[in-house]
Amino acid sequence: MDWNPAVIWLIIALLLGLAELSTGGLVLLALAVAAALTATLAGLGLSLPWQLLGMGVFSGVLVPLAVWKIRPWFSPRGVAYGTTGTGVEKGRTYTTLKRDFDGASGIKINGDFYRLRVAADADEKSGETELPPGTRVVFLAFDGTTAIVRLAQTAPSQRATQDTE
Repeated sequence: MDWNPAVIWLIIALLLGLAELSTGGLVLLALAVAAALTATLAGLGLSLPWQLLGMGVFSGVLVPLAVWKIRPWFSPRGVAYGTTGTGVEKGRTYTTLKRDFDGASGIKINGDFYRLRVAADADEKSGETELPPGTRVVFLAFDGTTAIVRLAQTAPSQRATQDTE
């Protein structure tokens, strides 16, 4: 078998394509396509510096295209990956829960557990870090990895039944 540069670029493209199967981010797939296009440059007889320049240009075009334009087609609706902590969740209502191994009180945002603290000026429970499971809270902000929340307002009929119990 003749190990010319085009075959080597195709092997690199194949390895990158196989590696993409374990990541799912489409970056390695874009690099695999860039390597395959570079194989065509090698097949045309261009020297190594031109092949490397071609790989750089192809990667510079295909990677952003894959990440910004193609990957969102494969993401579930309503999920904005990489946005936890950027303010997207602000104002949303969550239900508190207890973590199994240490009993910490917190909320789950985008599948991740965050310990909570009631905001200082929110209400009579300000500064609390432990709330009963099932308590409705409104997310305000993050302080490091702690979710700052306030208690959600309950309906008047629910307040009346809670006050009489």
